Amino acid sequence: MQTAADHTETPGAIHWRRLLQYHNLECFLDAAPNCINTATETSVNSGMKFRKGIPILYSSDVLRSVAYYTSVLGFDNHWTWGDPPTFAGISKDSFEIFFCEKGQGNPGTWMSVFVDKVDEYHDLIKSRGAQILVPPVDREWGVREMLVQDPDAHKIRFGCGISIRDKSSVSLPEQVRIVVRKPSLEEELSLVASVGWTATGGVADQQRLNQLVFSVVAEDTQTGTAIGCAEVASDLASIYYIKNVIVRPEWQNQRIGAALMQAVTHWIDANALEDALVTLFTGENLAPFYRQFGFNPGYGMTRKPGNKK
Repeated sequence: MQTAADHTETPGAIHWRRLLQYHNLECFLDAAPNCINTATETSVNSGMKFRKGIPILYSSDVLRSVAYYTSVLGFDNHWTWGDPPTFAGISKDSFEIFFCEKGQGNPGTWMSVFVDKVDEYHDLIKSRGAQILVPPVDREWGVREMLVQDPDAHKIRFGCGISIRDKSSVSLPEQVRIVVRKPSLEEELSLVASVGWTATGGVADQQRLNQLVFSVVAEDTQTGTAIGCAEVASDLASIYYIKNVIVRPEWQNQRIGAALMQAVTHWIDANALEDALVTLFTGENLAPFYRQFGFNPGYGMTRKPGNKK
């Protein structure tokens, strides 16, 4: 895959690079050229440029929304439209939000907002009575963020960029240890269920576990329970397939997933042939996490036995 440095950067690309570097999100730079070039060419060819995006949130009471965002969350300016008001807006610095009373959306919308100092902001809005669902925590994709909810159940991820910690130095909660072993079938089924995946728990699952070439389990030493796992299947020659990288939701965002991946990749690096392929399947939202361990997107296809097409 080409990197941003491989291209003659357009002004848009330079802006993207500086924005990501400002937020310490250089992990996204590999994806930047493909995202930028198409948009830049369109704006040049058409003479049209995108200027700004403003979210419009559903509000059951726009005056209550304005009061919460200004008095509690610290937005500076506001305006209303209508008598009585049915539309409103608030802003702080360059960020704006519109509210529409009982329309243009639904409760429970999610947003991500970058701020300069999320911990200071947390202390400020907490003292004002903000509903903070999750306090600031370092995320594995390079953002320190907290989760705040407003009166209409909209959830805002306020965060600031951080440098992703080197994968060679993973600190874990004191009661957690990484053990080189296979999870039992019962442990794996419990972990799978905790993240909403499905498994049959039949003979095939036990056979699959028996055939793993390497696996690690994260254990809670206080309770003796498995709170995470990562598994490797392989022909021990040409391909190594990392699968079932799972951490129970209540233990996530504590570097346990990073420690599991560190153990797996270190074992593969020490045992695999130089030209072997190491692969895994994941969603785009987790791509920055796996990039820490040297993974890059690649095209692939899948097929299930018995597929006639």
